[in-house]
Amino acid sequence: MPTTNDILAIILGGGRGSRLFPLTKLRSKPAVPIAGKYRLIDIPISNCINSNIYRIAVLTQYNSVSLTRHVNYSYRFDTFHPGWVQILAAEQTPESADWYQGTADAVRKQVFEIKSARQEYTLVLGGDHLYRMDYSELAQFHWENEADITVAVQPIPEKDVSRFGILKQERDGHISDFVEKPKDPDVLKKFTSRKGSDTPYLGSMGLYMFRTDVLIKLLSEYPSFDDFGGDVIPHAIKTHKVFGFGFEGYWRDIGTIRAFYETNLELTQEDPPYDIYDPKAPIYTRARYLPGSIIMNSKVKDVLMGEGCRIRGAEIERSVVGLRSQIEDGVRIKDSILMGADYYSIDNHLNQNPIGIGSNCYIEGAILDKNARVGENVVIRPFPRGADLDNETWFVRDGIVIIPKNTEICPGTRITPEDV
Repeated sequence: MPTTNDILAIILGGGRGSRLFPLTKLRSKPAVPIAGKYRLIDIPISNCINSNIYRIAVLTQYNSVSLTRHVNYSYRFDTFHPGWVQILAAEQTPESADWYQGTADAVRKQVFEIKSARQEYTLVLGGDHLYRMDYSELAQFHWENEADITVAVQPIPEKDVSRFGILKQERDGHISDFVEKPKDPDVLKKFTSRKGSDTPYLGSMGLYMFRTDVLIKLLSEYPSFDDFGGDVIPHAIKTHKVFGFGFEGYWRDIGTIRAFYETNLELTQEDPPYDIYDPKAPIYTRARYLPGSIIMNSKVKDVLMGEGCRIRGAEIERSVVGLRSQIEDGVRIKDSILMGADYYSIDNHLNQNPIGIGSNCYIEGAILDKNARVGENVVIRPFPRGADLDNETWFVRDGIVIIPKNTEICPGTRITPEDV
């Protein structure tokens, strides 16, 4: 029987992430911070390490500097360890002058590196999901069924079907039909798998395990297949043994601002649906040498806080407070995400507000990206759900106010539905 030592993990990290703009204005989607101290890319890499998969390649393309730096600083195995986490950047070559055209095309353009890894199996993962999975269980299922391809699947509600690949699975587990992001009611009726359930459809999680020789053959024989969900899997179920591995644990697609916002706030609950404290399957990230956070004369309720913060005389409720956050007297924060800062602002030669939140601010329903400088007496309130607005220094997406990275908000600014 094969083992996890025979698996190469490939994490797709090159997407533009336009639905997460402006959080992706200066970084790729997998580099977006989450849960106060991590980045989205930490989730699949940690799952791999916890599953004893130690050969990991991250495919990058768009705004890749931040992601590359984080991976290189965070994941270094020692000299005597056989594993590695390496970056495979998009590049122009004599054979191909194009950048990645889709998920399958990204893997196709790295076939040389896949062959060089000499692994019998290849695990293809997304870089923008929050979940915890032991991939060795999926691999065991793949081997026991002698599958060519295994797709991780999860029950999903009808309201989400247009965002996923939907499949039909037979009793023995093999996938007999697949359609990408369907909207036609007649098609949906055909793919109903769990009648009477709140989650009547089976959706692809965008997580695939291939026999490496099958993967290479499919990508080389069909050069027009750019996407796994739209092209490769629908074709492969007609010619290969494709099985579905059921997963009913916590899984969130962090594909939109609303999903990102709500997923982060879920982590502030007393009993969150995703346990970031699991000692048997920890989330790894870049090691930082920061002091513990200090909270002075403040009230906090349901707050997830990173290291190195200084909170003075503030009230914070149901919020995420990221690394190195500085919050001054009289500040009230509710239902918000503060990503913190990359550094402390000590000397200010540019006459800017210091990094952090100035005194007597009120912030609700907002996302403040890293290194934001918010002056005194600023008021931010949420907009009606569905509202989208663009401003020079702030944005609104689905009613959520977003202050982009490195942005300064002048003292006294009001970002509210009444003032716009």
